[in-house]
Amino acid sequence: MSTASPELIRSCARCSSELEPGALECARCHALVHAGELERIAAEAKALEARGELGPAREEWLRSLPLLPPGSKQSAWVRDHALALDIARDRQQSAKSENPWAQRLGPVGPIAVVLAKSKAVLAAVFKLKFLVSFAAFFSLYWALWGARFGIGFAVLILVHEMGHFLDIKRRGLPAEMPVFLPGFGAYVRWSALGVPLETRAAVSLAGPLAGALASIACSLLWLHTGNGLWAALARSGAWLNVLNLIPVWALDGGGAALALGKLERIGLLTVALVAWIALGEGVFFLVAAGAAYRVFTRDLPPRPSWTTAFYFAAVLAALALVMRAVPGHGFGAR
Repeated sequence: MSTASPELIRSCARCSSELEPGALECARCHALVHAGELERIAAEAKALEARGELGPAREEWLRSLPLLPPGSKQSAWVRDHALALDIARDRQQSAKSENPWAQRLGPVGPIAVVLAKSKAVLAAVFKLKFLVSFAAFFSLYWALWGARFGIGFAVLILVHEMGHFLDIKRRGLPAEMPVFLPGFGAYVRWSALGVPLETRAAVSLAGPLAGALASIACSLLWLHTGNGLWAALARSGAWLNVLNLIPVWALDGGGAALALGKLERIGLLTVALVAWIALGEGVFFLVAAGAAYRVFTRDLPPRPSWTTAFYFAAVLAALALVMRAVPGHGFGAR
């Protein structure tokens, strides 16, 4: 699952031309759509740098990336400058920590500095919400279903979330590592400000795509080894990813459906119904029900994306094939 905070500007401030939904640059005059906000961010970031607050300045500069065209010179400059600030901040912190210890401890000062650096690195690693939440996550499933299936199931969900994360990062957008909620699921937090609907839909579908590939890998391992553990992981992973494709609320399917017009949503409804009738798996009926609901909602995009529709249908079909190939019904395997 991924979470985002979109915002749309409908006309160019310079030439008043109508903008495509999620556009970052005016197609007519090439003005930056969010120029005003970018100037405000730059002024705040420069003020933070002037005060020596390099960490907050770096974060402020990174806030401008979703407002800039990914391949633009401005976005490349921001990424390079953020890296330079990160390096400068590390040096600043090292200088502050090393000098007092070296002076006070005399000959053993260098040893103290090394230990202090090691402690800082370890603290930086273990304070990550990603590691802590994932540890709690697989511990719960280990306790519920045993070590082998519990850890395998947690890794399948990790693969799903990393699908979102890697797809966001490859587009040059800022994103946080996944956070896991034991018993509920996980999410990747990112900013979709100014990102086109089709791109947001692709990010939403990247998780189920990664989950489908992981389930296919598990099913192939089951066919090769005959080990029922791989069959159970393949089916449970596929079932969970189909559940996430229900096009409602904050589920991945809900985010992807924002780029689908009425005709595309009817097509999704048809694919889900065919899968339900062919397999008898109730989770596909839930996807169909969600698609039927979205046919009548008022959130239709100005320009529907057939690419998203085919992407959605292909992932759904791949998951259906895994559930057809692996014995069992619903979440579990026989």
